[in-house]
Amino acid sequence: MGATYDRQKRVRRLKKIILGMIAGLIIVPVIFSIVLGMRVAYLNNRVKELESLLEEAQAREGRSVYSVSSIQESPRNGQNEGKGLTDTQESTGQDKAGQKEIYLTFDDGPSQSTPQILDILKENGVKATFFVVGKTDEASVKLYQRIVEEGHTLAMHSYSHRYNEIYKSQENFVEDMEKLQEYLYEVTGIWPRFYRFPGGSSNTVSDVDMQKLMAYLNENGITYFDWNISSGDASSVQISADNIVDNCVNGLRDKSECMILMHDANEKKTTVEALAKVIKRISESGDTVFLPITDETKPIQHITLQ
Repeated sequence: MGATYDRQKRVRRLKKIILGMIAGLIIVPVIFSIVLGMRVAYLNNRVKELESLLEEAQAREGRSVYSVSSIQESPRNGQNEGKGLTDTQESTGQDKAGQKEIYLTFDDGPSQSTPQILDILKENGVKATFFVVGKTDEASVKLYQRIVEEGHTLAMHSYSHRYNEIYKSQENFVEDMEKLQEYLYEVTGIWPRFYRFPGGSSNTVSDVDMQKLMAYLNENGITYFDWNISSGDASSVQISADNIVDNCVNGLRDKSECMILMHDANEKKTTVEALAKVIKRISESGDTVFLPITDETKPIQHITLQ
């Protein structure tokens, strides 16, 4: 009797062990698959981010896409038939006679830095121009709207900002630009008609003849703007706020129209730190006026349409 009971007990124990092993063989791979899937998804997103950063770095390093050499001031490319303009975009209403015209322009936004940039501009009574990219999250949509509501100029800098896609063909460029234009109109009611090429019109990474892209913009009532002063914040290595201030202020010499390139991005902390100082230093000269880009603005263009 005792022997039989012990044997049954051993059998039950053995069954539990076997069932536990079977459950482990089923559950462990499932958990592993879930964790692996999450890891793969994260790595895929990270790869896309790194690819984008690499493209931008390749476009900047050694290829002078952010160079300001050989700059020409060209006349406005014909009449613009845009719609949905704010009062600021129609006319600044400011007397510019005898003053240096200062255009603060911010590429790549909106970002986590945009609210701070807008706050600083508002505190100093300055209007600027934002060359934005396409972002669909709720925070970005509200920032597009705030840019317009506070009287700044909303302009285009490509939807994706992926050099290898945008500049692969003219069709790709047009599709990307029109996607951003339609999207910004949808979320703000503003039909944007000012554009800044990623890397500038003088970039050396485009597979398409830039003259063809310039012609397309011209034919569709869109004016492209480059810059003649670089804040220096385009570098992949973060520079100090003081260096940004010096670059902006020193770049004003011998120029009546000053188109300053700055960046609106999460990692550009020193740009935000420098902004109020840039405005103060420039204002102290007494012969300057800060303006947003409008139809009256003479385009600064590295390469002009032939």
